Amino acid sequence: MAPAPVGEEAGATAAAGGTATARTVGFTPMAQPATVRTEFTAPAEPSFRSAFWAAPLAMAVVDREGLVVSANETCGALLGTPPDELAGQVAADLVDLTSDARAWHAYREVLRGRQARMRCTRLLKHPDGRSLWVQVTLAPLPAGSGGVLLSLTDISARRELQNRLRHLQSHDPVTRLPNRTLFFERLSAALEAGPQPESDPEPEPGSYERGGTGRIGLCYLDLDGFKAINDTLGHRVGDRLLAAVAERLTRCADEAGYGRASAPLVARLGGDEFALLVEDSTGTEQLAALAESVLTALQAPFEISGRRLSVSASIGVVERQTDGTSATALMQAADTTLYWAKADGRARWTLFDPERNAHRMTRQALVSTLRAAVERGEFTLEYQPLVGMEDGRLRGVEALVRWRHPQFGVLTPNRFIALAEEDGSIVPLGRWILATACRQARRWQLDHPGEPPIFVSVNVAVRQVWDSDLVADVAEVLAETGLAPHLLQLELTESAVMGSAGRPLQTLRALSDMGVHIAIDDFGTGYSNLAYLSRLPVSVLKLDGSFVRGFQHEERTGAADEVIVEAMIQLAHRLGLSVTAECVETSDQASRLRRIGCDTGQGWLYSRPVSPDRISELLDDHACGRR
Repeated sequence: MAPAPVGEEAGATAAAGGTATARTVGFTPMAQPATVRTEFTAPAEPSFRSAFWAAPLAMAVVDREGLVVSANETCGALLGTPPDELAGQVAADLVDLTSDARAWHAYREVLRGRQARMRCTRLLKHPDGRSLWVQVTLAPLPAGSGGVLLSLTDISARRELQNRLRHLQSHDPVTRLPNRTLFFERLSAALEAGPQPESDPEPEPGSYERGGTGRIGLCYLDLDGFKAINDTLGHRVGDRLLAAVAERLTRCADEAGYGRASAPLVARLGGDEFALLVEDSTGTEQLAALAESVLTALQAPFEISGRRLSVSASIGVVERQTDGTSATALMQAADTTLYWAKADGRARWTLFDPERNAHRMTRQALVSTLRAAVERGEFTLEYQPLVGMEDGRLRGVEALVRWRHPQFGVLTPNRFIALAEEDGSIVPLGRWILATACRQARRWQLDHPGEPPIFVSVNVAVRQVWDSDLVADVAEVLAETGLAPHLLQLELTESAVMGSAGRPLQTLRALSDMGVHIAIDDFGTGYSNLAYLSRLPVSVLKLDGSFVRGFQHEERTGAADEVIVEAMIQLAHRLGLSVTAECVETSDQASRLRRIGCDTGQGWLYSRPVSPDRISELLDDHACGRR
C-alpha cells in the first residue's frame, strides 16, 4: 500500500489530536531516547504534494529528530528500498552522514535550524551490490512544516567521467604510467606526511603505517642509446620501446616485495626518463637492490616490430629522511646523481654522495662568481723566483695568481683556472694578470737600477689566443708599463703549443718578433713532435716536475732517468733553447741538474711563491752581497 501524501498524513494527525508519533531506531549520535514524539506538519499546498511524488529527483521529508517521515518513489528506487519501508528510518544512516565529521556536524545544524542548508557527496552501497556516488542536499521545508527536505542526486556517471578525465590527465598515454604531474603529487604528499607516531614502542615487524620509517627513496633513470633508436627507426618504434621498458620497470616494482609497504610508484617523467619512488624506504640497501634489478631487467633485448633492440639505463639513486627534504631538493640530488652515472660510464647506478655534491656546488659557486671577482679585485699575484743554476742569481720570476675568495679563502690556480677557461672569464683575468705582472716587473727595475733587470713569466691559456687579440694586449701593456719586451716571458702548455697552426702560430710568431720570449710549460708530459719544435718561435723549455722528482736521491735514481733528461737538455741547447727545471726541492737535485747542463731552476729549494715585497728583499740582499 502506497504511503499517504504528506498533506493528508498531516491532516489525519491533526484530527486525532494534532500530534504524530515516530519511533527512532538507534539514533545515538543525537543522544535521543529510543522512542520520541515529535510535531510534524507537512505543507498543505497541492502543488507541493504533486511535485514531491512525481519528481524525478529522489526526495524524502525528514523531521527535526532525523527520522524519515515519507519518501517518494524516486528515492526508494535510488536507495533500493520501497518508500514505505524508508519511513521511520534514521536518515543519516541511509546516506552515511555519520562517518564524516564535517557532514555530520552540518547535518545536525540544519536539523536544529542553525544552518540554512547543507550539501555533500557520499558513496553509498546499493542492495544489488553497486556503488553509487550521491550528492546529498538538505534544506528546510516551508515555515510551519516542522521538518527538512532531503534530496539525493545520482552523480555516479559524472564521477566516473571525472575519474576517467583525471586518469587521462595524470597518466602518460604511451606507457600508461603515472606522468610527471601525478608523480610530483605523490612525492609531495609523501614528504608532507612524514613519519607517523607509533603507539607501541616495540611494534610488530612491518606493522608501521605508511611513512612509519620517515624515509624516502628515488631511482631516477634515463635510457642510454634511446635517442639513436628514436631518430633512426622513428617515433612509433620508439614509443613501443618505451612501453616495453615501462612494463619491465613495473614488473621490477611489483616483484620488489617490501613486506607490507606499498610497491614503488613507477612514473614516466618525460622523454626517456623514468622514476621509481619508494615511500617509507628502509635504507640505501633497498634502493640499491631495486636499481640493480632494473639494470638486470633491461639487459635482455626487446622485440619491437620484428627488430631486436637493446638499451641500457643510467640510474641516480637517492635515499634520505623525509624530514627537512623538499621535492625540489630530492629531484636536484637525483638529477645530479644521474649525471654522475652517465659520466662514470653509463649502464650503471650511482648513489648520491654528499661530499661529491659539495664539490660540485663549490665548483658551481666559483663559476658563477668568476667574472664579477675580476671586477671586484679579488685576485692577487705571488711570484716564484727563477734562479740561474751556475751562479744562483735571480734571473726572473713566474707570476702565479691567487683568488682571495670571500667564502672559500685563498684559492690556488688549480681550483679555478680550468673553470675560467671553460666560461671564457680567463680572457679578462688573463689581461689583468699580464698588466699587473708587467707593472710589477717594471717597478722592480726602477727600484733597483744597479741590478740587471729580472724578467717576469706569465702563463697564457689557449683560449686567450683564440678569444682575444693577445698580440695587441701585450703591445698595449708593454707600452703602458714601459717594460722591455725581452723582460716578458709567456708560458703555454706543451699540448697548446705543439701542433699549433693558423691563428695560434701566427700569434706566437708575432709575439716572438716583438721580442717577447715564449716558453713551453710542463715539457715532456705530452706527445712532442721534436722536429716540429724547431719550427716554433719558442725560446725556453720548462721540464715538468715529474722528471726532476726522479733526482730526489742519487742512489735511488736509475741511470736511464738522468740519460733521458740530459738528452732533452742537449737537444734543447742544439735548437737554441734554454731549459728551466721545475720543482727543484733539494741541493742534490740542483747539483745533478747543474752537472747535466740545466740553465735555470725553480722550486722550494730557492723559494716558495712570495709577495712582491719579498722579491724586492731578495734583490736588495743580492745587491748588498755584491757591495
